[in-house]
Amino acid sequence: MTGREDKKSNDLFFVCSLIELIARKTKNYRCDIVNTLGEECLRKIYNLADVYHCEDINNVADELICKAGIKNGNFDNISNARFNIPTHWDIGKVYKRLILGIAEEKSMDIISSLIEAYSSFVSGKIDDYNSSFYYDSPENILLAFNEGTTESRM
Repeated sequence: MTGREDKKSNDLFFVCSLIELIARKTKNYRCDIVNTLGEECLRKIYNLADVYHCEDINNVADELICKAGIKNGNFDNISNARFNIPTHWDIGKVYKRLILGIAEEKSMDIISSLIEAYSSFVSGKIDDYNSSFYYDSPENILLAFNEGTTESRM
């Protein structure tokens, strides 16, 4: 381990931040980006993240948008935000923590956990920048995911 976290956690952070950036650029729901890229492509990105780290993330996003044929959508949570907008890095960190929690609790591999996280109702809650959910504690976000609701959060 070099730095504050292990390499694979950092690679996951990059993948999640990349998904967020692609979704913002194309105005798509994050789950749609994950579904369009597909499990095989996501595994490849995750396994090569240390290589992709060396490139500008905007260039990597543009290349993946083109290669995967990602079309523009109409989900614009940036224009609808009334408060400070978190960066794609900020949201990448939120998803990274959630995915690591899912993987640990369910004994799942990282990419399967990623797909499950982005396919859950929690993804929509994280993407609502007019709520406080995305900056809630990682434990509360994981609890909401596990319980299927945000109602019991403290």
